[in-house]
Amino acid sequence: MQLDLTGIHQLAAGQGIDAETVDAALAEALRLAYLKTPKSAKHARIELDDRAGTFTVWARDETEVEPTEDNPHPIPELGEEYDDTPKGFGRLAAATARQVISQLFRSAEDEKIFGAFSGQRGKLITGVVQQDVKDPANVHVAVGDVEAILPKREQVPGERYRHGERIRVYVVNVARGLKGSEIIVSRSHPELVRRLFEREVPELVSGAVSIMAIAREAGARTKIAVHANTEGVNPKGALIGPGGARVRAVMENLGPEKIDIVDWSKDPAQFVASALSPAVATGVHVVSEKNKTAIAYIHDDQLSLAIGKEGQNARLAAKLTGWKIGIESSEAHAAKEAAERKSAEQQSADPGSTEQQDAEPQDNSKA
Repeated sequence: MQLDLTGIHQLAAGQGIDAETVDAALAEALRLAYLKTPKSAKHARIELDDRAGTFTVWARDETEVEPTEDNPHPIPELGEEYDDTPKGFGRLAAATARQVISQLFRSAEDEKIFGAFSGQRGKLITGVVQQDVKDPANVHVAVGDVEAILPKREQVPGERYRHGERIRVYVVNVARGLKGSEIIVSRSHPELVRRLFEREVPELVSGAVSIMAIAREAGARTKIAVHANTEGVNPKGALIGPGGARVRAVMENLGPEKIDIVDWSKDPAQFVASALSPAVATGVHVVSEKNKTAIAYIHDDQLSLAIGKEGQNARLAAKLTGWKIGIESSEAHAAKEAAERKSAEQQSADPGSTEQQDAEPQDNSKA
């Protein structure tokens, strides 16, 4: 049966697919196609002749074997091979070949995409927004000839994505899906902020400054804790940049989202106090290091600032530090301490005021 194997091999070679892979896939597909034809033999193999451009179906029939006492259920024997290539099988063979080539091409393309993007996981890439009418919930982002998916869960609440707009996204995952390689990107991931700062701050790339922790509520506010690894370097100043140029460049990629940059510290009390910025803590009491709980004392006029709108500032500070933070009034705490001191002083000044000093005399007279 004729089949243009030379042309098929040339097409495959253009996609980087070797002839052996094509022949193996084609032979198996033709065998399965033959088994679906009427009166086909149960056992068959396909022989491809590259030079002649032909293929042959070689079939074998089963021969029953008489059972014996030693072998009551013998396996049937296979007879000699014979040519069982169906007449008119050429059209089905051509269609099968097209299917095989298409599948191989898709697999090769998926491998190229997977290979190119598997190393991009955890990195920042730039793409162009492509809206897909068939997939309105997700945003498609074109990165060269490849489309990444920005799912609903990774989008920033309230952020609009316009067709043709260039955006920077964080690569969350690269995996092989049912429909080929799947690239998932994010606009809401906290690490997006880190990668944006790395583009603007040379000290982060050199290692002079490190971002120790990030807490983010995408579209609203982000808190970043920074630490200097080199003496004499101001970590907050490095991220802010001259005249605020560096942090401003990052914020341009995040829309209206605000960024707080605070100092990281090994001392949990200092770290908790810094994390509550822009509010200033007068003190922090570590209640339990094991349970990571602490109380921060804030002046009355800054309590609302420390808590933030709908508790946002306190919530982000807790995420950033990993501690449960209680917030109390400095003035109320000072008044409470003063009252406790006064009570203690009064008790020490008059220790026997509540004790009975004299006992009533006993009657020792005899009757």
